[in-house]
Amino acid sequence: MKALIHNKVNDFVYSDTEKPAVNDNEVLIRIKAVGICGSDVHGMTGKTGRRKPPVIMGHEAAGIIEEKGKNAAGFMIGDRVTFDSTIYCGHCSFCRQGKINLCANRRVFGVSCDEYRQNGAMAEYLAVPEHILYKIPAEMSFAQAAMIEALSIAFHAVGRSGLKINDTVTVFGCGIIGLLIIQSARLAGCGKIIAVDLDDYKLEFAEKFGADLCLNPLKKNIPKNIEDFCSGADIVFEAVGVQVSVNQAVLSCKKGGKIILVGNLSPEIIMPLQKIVTGELTLLGSCASSGEYQACINMIAGRRINVDKLISKIVPLSEGKKWFAFLLEGKEPLFKIVLEP
Repeated sequence: MKALIHNKVNDFVYSDTEKPAVNDNEVLIRIKAVGICGSDVHGMTGKTGRRKPPVIMGHEAAGIIEEKGKNAAGFMIGDRVTFDSTIYCGHCSFCRQGKINLCANRRVFGVSCDEYRQNGAMAEYLAVPEHILYKIPAEMSFAQAAMIEALSIAFHAVGRSGLKINDTVTVFGCGIIGLLIIQSARLAGCGKIIAVDLDDYKLEFAEKFGADLCLNPLKKNIPKNIEDFCSGADIVFEAVGVQVSVNQAVLSCKKGGKIILVGNLSPEIIMPLQKIVTGELTLLGSCASSGEYQACINMIAGRRINVDKLISKIVPLSEGKKWFAFLLEGKEPLFKIVLEP
């Protein structure tokens, strides 16, 4: 089969590789669409330690079942499917509590790190355990289905927040995840939404998706503007994960409020401890997703969440190397690039 192989730092090769074998509890999916995630772009630089070459990246995908193992009885050949990015075991203590994103034996498609190597979906075929599959409706395109994984992260973060009707929400970082959090928070019934980003182009999208106030830190004093607008946010979603952004998120949260940490670009940061303690703030981490896929499928199919506007380009997998380079350079205002094998 053909695959886009991350063969060395900042480089890819589109070449032939061995078609994956199918185990008894797996199905073989003919990949029809796979998204390039920001974590893939950061991973190609070698800085994260999560995409060590050689590896086939890709964890946001959808396709058609072409083969199945003898124990894979819940799906049929020809079914249109997507799948969880996380391969969870189903029997560890976390899985038994329903916290599949925290599985003790967790593996993520397209990740190659010190603990494991798990090839992903930037290829013609991928073998996937049946228990992480989800059927997608006929009216949903494969490109839309490739956005489900990202939406599930947003849904999980909003679920972690305990958002209540009419809460004021601030979202730091209006990339794919941040924009999907804005849509998800609006869907969940929040009152006002404030969007914060360094890129005015992204803020334009935030406004289209329901943000009531859009702020650029290069032009505005963020905590002061938020204080003037709403006396501080009830819930702050931080979808960047760098020092300055997290600190601004803490300073923008009202007393007794919550900060949901979704972004994790920096492995370590320093926080304004006194503000957290004296304001009795709650900080919550939000990792991946944990069973939100079916809800995401329903919301996209029902047009309650718009993912189409976030798909910047749909291009052949063979051109993946070029588009990874474009995303790394960041010179063009691009959101999601979807590759078609």
